Amino acid sequence: MKKFLAITISIIMATSLFGCQSETTQEVNNSSDSSTTTQTTSDKITIQDAEGSVEVPINPTKIATFDMGTLDILNTLGVDVEIALPIQRVPNYLEQYRDTTNAGEFTQPDIEGLFNFEPEIIFITKRQAEYYEELKKIAPTVYVDLDSKTYLEDVTRNVNNLAEIFGKQEKAKEELDKINKKVEEIKTKANNTEEKALIILTQDNKIKAFGSGSRFGMIHDLLGIQQADENIEVSTHGNEVSFEYIAEINPDILYVVDRANLSGEGKFEEILNNEFVKQTTASKVDKVFYLEPEFWYISSGGLTSVYKMLEEIEISLS
Repeated sequence: MKKFLAITISIIMATSLFGCQSETTQEVNNSSDSSTTTQTTSDKITIQDAEGSVEVPINPTKIATFDMGTLDILNTLGVDVEIALPIQRVPNYLEQYRDTTNAGEFTQPDIEGLFNFEPEIIFITKRQAEYYEELKKIAPTVYVDLDSKTYLEDVTRNVNNLAEIFGKQEKAKEELDKINKKVEEIKTKANNTEEKALIILTQDNKIKAFGSGSRFGMIHDLLGIQQADENIEVSTHGNEVSFEYIAEINPDILYVVDRANLSGEGKFEEILNNEFVKQTTASKVDKVFYLEPEFWYISSGGLTSVYKMLEEIEISLS
């Protein structure tokens, strides 16, 4: 009788266990079916980067990034993770990240150092594109890119990818809502003015002009500020121009990104204080604006940097 009772209990327990397993499996399947934006497993997620689909781990503990915009986003979202990065290019407002693992140079990653660091995800930009295949052998590699024609969409994609990976969706939405609101406010102001702007990058006594489609083109393409020169050739490194060119174009607003200021060498302001620039409308009405190079040149695409960039442009339209 005792033996028969033991067998009966064992059968009941096995049946109950099987039922629980079936319910769990069904719950997982239902959860997977309800996902329309991403594909997930128990510990991974598939995201869309600038090149396509990448499967990455959820909540990694170690990552590497060569994109300072990504570092900005992680910091703003409050993500606590061990990071390897090119420490020489960390902007001052993120200086707390300089005391971390060095991932090499911006244009030359330390492949051996990254192998030893063992990141679970690597974030790169076009500056590291030639190392893409090597880096993929170390960890899933996410290609971060910003196109001036789709700038806000690209920023939103990059932010939402990181929010999904680290479970920061609520904070990401809050920050993106602030940016979207500011963009709309600036577009309204831009639509209500006939002022035309010229964007220049200054360094080593050289001046380069940038227009629509360029690295600073979001001023025109996203915000709708008119170009003073419609014939600027689209170029990654800009079009070298002269002081005479600035006088000839005669912008109503002159935006200056001074690279020399990144190394503490002082502003280009004294050099621009010449008769050619002084005769422009921008100079006469005090609308020569020095944009913060860390935001515009080093960490563009971050949540903090983008909002600060928008604030600078908003001031120029007041």
